Amino acid sequence: MTDATKTDRGADVRVPPIRLVSLGFTVLGALLHFIAPIPFSGSWLVRSGGIAAVVAGAATVAWARNLFARTGQNPRPWTPTPQLVFEGPYRFTRNPMYVSMAAIQIGLGLAVGVLWISLLAPVSLATIHVTAVRREERYLSEKFGREYDDYRARVRRYL
Repeated sequence: MTDATKTDRGADVRVPPIRLVSLGFTVLGALLHFIAPIPFSGSWLVRSGGIAAVVAGAATVAWARNLFARTGQNPRPWTPTPQLVFEGPYRFTRNPMYVSMAAIQIGLGLAVGVLWISLLAPVSLATIHVTAVRREERYLSEKFGREYDDYRARVRRYL
């Protein structure tokens, strides 16, 4: 397989849709709450902060997906990337959709008072990091070379 063919196939990500990873850990957190609840008497301020995190995360996912659509990209990591996106939330993080999913998970746990959901958000993001992000970064570096490496030097992976 030539390098061109390899990079035209997309990143070598072999997991279910990434959003299912976050959903799975959210469901696991809800189940753990019934088995071993963590006492939580979050104030209205904490719960409101959780709601704000969910709203901000959802808005950022929509913003990033809109940029993908405008540039002819598919958010599925195993599809080819026709060009790099440097605008919008990609100015602040190389992975705004993954960061946003973690924010949604943390916020949801706080908003509904189920701390297990929030506590599993780092595990969810770590799973995505190992199964997708590292492979995506390798693919983008191979395909775009210096342009991606410069971007990686300028913008943090997560926050």
